[in-house]
Amino acid sequence: MSPSASIFATVIRGHRVASGLSGDPRFPGGTLAMQAPFFRERGLDLSGWHHSTLNLSIAPARFEILEARHTFRNLSWHPTEPAEDFSFFDCRVRRVGGDDFPWIAGLIYFPHPDTKPEHHQPPDVLEAIAREFINGLDYGDRLELAVDPEQMRFCFPESGSGRP
Repeated sequence: MSPSASIFATVIRGHRVASGLSGDPRFPGGTLAMQAPFFRERGLDLSGWHHSTLNLSIAPARFEILEARHTFRNLSWHPTEPAEDFSFFDCRVRRVGGDDFPWIAGLIYFPHPDTKPEHHQPPDVLEAIAREFINGLDYGDRLELAVDPEQMRFCFPESGSGRP
């Protein structure tokens, strides 16, 4: 495997609980809206950020966590669900197509799988929160995803071609 800090990613359908579109009555308005006040209390203000996640498949690559910008342990954000650990990593996203598309600031939203009770992601999927809504984005669309190389990197199979 060889490392990189940027990659092409495909937008895929997620569980739709972060945005609240799943209709799950336990998460009115979505998990991100419910969690945001708890993140703010601990130093990460998501006010003004779009409260849904882009589910991005980086297959065949995988990601390697190095050093999160923020990590919150044992966060009890819901009255009946168990506490969870979360990490956030700086990122940027843009539509594939070069300089015609501007970079949009983002954060990789990473509920730690060992404390997440349900809605798990495959090992090639990252959830990104964008600073702004990206009009016209649909499942199957390709984005370029860049991360801070001190926080996270992407690892490719030796024969992989997922690099931008």
